[in-house]
Amino acid sequence: MTERVVLAYSGGLDTSVAIGWIAEETGAEVIAVAVDVGQGGEDLDVIRKRALACGAVAAEVADAKDEFAEGYCLPAIKANALYMDRYPLVSALSRPTIVQHLVAAAEKHGATTVAHGCTGKGNDQVRFEAGIAALAPGLTCIAPVRDYAMTRDKAIAFCEDRQLPIATTRKSPYSIDQNVFGRAVETGFLEDIWNAPIEDVYEYTSNPAAPREADEVVITFEQGAPVAIDGSPVTVLQAIQQLNERAGAQGVGRIDMVEDRLVGIKSREVYEAPGAIALITAHQELENVTVERELARYKRQVEQRWGELVYDGQWFSPLKRALDGFISEANQHVSGDIRMTLHGGRAVVTGRRSGTSLYDFGLATYDTGDTFDQSAAKGFIDIYSLSSRIAAQRQSWSQPDASRPKTLA
Repeated sequence: MTERVVLAYSGGLDTSVAIGWIAEETGAEVIAVAVDVGQGGEDLDVIRKRALACGAVAAEVADAKDEFAEGYCLPAIKANALYMDRYPLVSALSRPTIVQHLVAAAEKHGATTVAHGCTGKGNDQVRFEAGIAALAPGLTCIAPVRDYAMTRDKAIAFCEDRQLPIATTRKSPYSIDQNVFGRAVETGFLEDIWNAPIEDVYEYTSNPAAPREADEVVITFEQGAPVAIDGSPVTVLQAIQQLNERAGAQGVGRIDMVEDRLVGIKSREVYEAPGAIALITAHQELENVTVERELARYKRQVEQRWGELVYDGQWFSPLKRALDGFISEANQHVSGDIRMTLHGGRAVVTGRRSGTSLYDFGLATYDTGDTFDQSAAKGFIDIYSLSSRIAAQRQSWSQPDASRPKTLA
């Protein structure tokens, strides 16, 4: 029986060439799998037909935008997930979504190998292969660019020699990955970290310095999930899409950072994530209103570790799954409305209201009607500072008396 390879297929030059390349290098039949996570571009049926025309024995396409939003972006919102406190895991979240479909296709078609188009330098090779290992440890992984030195000039020559039905136009100066949760741009002149990004780098966001009227929006959450925008019900996907448009029009969500890659190098990345940043900012503030202090403090530690695990390709790991349970429990009372002003590249919270709020006006006010018993504060402080006071006394006992004459030897 002929071996079969499932290929993560984008419809572009590199993965189209990879179909024939893999067949020639391995003798295997190739099944192309294209997954739409909101990256835009060509119609899925066009991509499916191109894969077949390039030599795939079968081609599977999946509209996974809602699946991606509900199953991957929503947990990140609930986790306030920002890698290195800035990056909302745009690419890292899409990889396990795609992995699920690759593994399902391998099982369906009896494939023994999964292929992807990653280089040996980036994070995505790890995300794909660690995810596949977790879901289907019997599958083998290959990467033509990494494993068979399939450079771009070789890919173009291969395409032209075999007259594959795909254009071999000049490559963009940037490497771009995008989905509904955001857009990542790297390489080209951005590799010099002194160079400032120019406006043609951006597509999801408008120039935040351009004069325009501010946009006020009210986001409603139920148990940590966005369920309405300005009172109109939305799915998670619709919430992200609407805020991509509205926050993006105000220049919200531009991120220029040097980040620590999993493979050990530092990399300059430019991100656009207007909807993600607006939703995480709103969710964080609603948690401030509804989550008890000690739980909130501990959750911030969990959020950092959760984001690192996802960035490092450990979506399906036991620790990540265990932390999911904690985050879900922590979001049980995160329900209510957040009002935000979107303007000048910022999403600024201006109002909060919640039926599960822990904010007590009577306890917080300094005016008439204050219900806080201030007389209890002195005793509280005495007991709270007792251990420090005892330690300070011990310290003073152990110090030599500065006024005592020194003994001469």
